[in-house]
Amino acid sequence: MLTLYHAAPSRSSRILTLIDEMGIGDKVTIKRVTIPRRDGTGARDPSNPHPEGKVPCLDHDGTLISETGAIMLYLLELFPSDLAPKIGDPKRGEFLTWMYWYGSVMEPVIVFAALEMEHPGLASTFRDHAAAISRIHAALEYGPWLLGDHYSAADLLVYSPYAWFAEMLPDDPLITDWVARCAARPAHLRTKSLDAA
Repeated sequence: MLTLYHAAPSRSSRILTLIDEMGIGDKVTIKRVTIPRRDGTGARDPSNPHPEGKVPCLDHDGTLISETGAIMLYLLELFPSDLAPKIGDPKRGEFLTWMYWYGSVMEPVIVFAALEMEHPGLASTFRDHAAAISRIHAALEYGPWLLGDHYSAADLLVYSPYAWFAEMLPDDPLITDWVARCAARPAHLRTKSLDAA
């Protein structure tokens, strides 16, 4: 049995979108929980098994998986989909790179930029938001999606902060058009509607 712990709207909304994109909504139970919010509202939900009380958290028969990228990869391996290149596909390495780069580099540099945090140690370790933008731009020069002609879970993950923090969206037509394409996908629109309800 698969149970996703979700707070609307939050980082776990990306997992709802992935579940919808994959057509596996009948295989995953969604349990809504509360989380502490940046504005001081909300609270840690005692029914949420995430060790830090965050979302997303996926429970698969007692095994907990947390972190968005890990949950995405886990579901894509359990239920193979065209949202991820298969093992042996030349695009697989590129796909995995985007999935890990997001949590290791992109999200931190966006948070640092939003909080106006600068330090030589941060720049030498993570680079900066401008470097992240350059990397995304370079990929989109080869097609409408990060892997070229095919939308993948990497697009869903990497574009997501720009859906929440529009002020962080660069003035770059390749990137703004890509974000608009991702945000216009029916699964994203359905998740947004469910979260609003």
